[in-house]
Amino acid sequence: MTKETLDFVTEKTHALMEAGSCCAEAKAAADNWLKAVGTDKEAEAAKAYVAELEEDIMPIDGLIGFAESEMGAQVFGDHVKDVLAHAKQIKADGGAYCDCPACAACEAILSKKDELLK
Repeated sequence: MTKETLDFVTEKTHALMEAGSCCAEAKAAADNWLKAVGTDKEAEAAKAYVAELEEDIMPIDGLIGFAESEMGAQVFGDHVKDVLAHAKQIKADGGAYCDCPACAACEAILSKKDELLK
């Protein structure tokens, strides 16, 4: 991995960990990867990190479905209509994923997946 890619992924990893919408499992995988960079455990940590990111990133159709559900109404409360409209706009604009801070960081990191897994 180039220094430029390492710096990019490290920056986005910190953004992911700071995102209020980031789950505990993604934070742990991110932290493990950061601690493994430059060690003989880096490849293993990168593989686990990528797998966690791929599991956690919310496809836009999943967000739309969730926002339309009763559980989505409970989670988003009075903002559910705004979330649904925003998600539909993302899809209309060609977006594939939720754009919350955690998902945006996941998408950015996953754009470097091939280099990360080398």
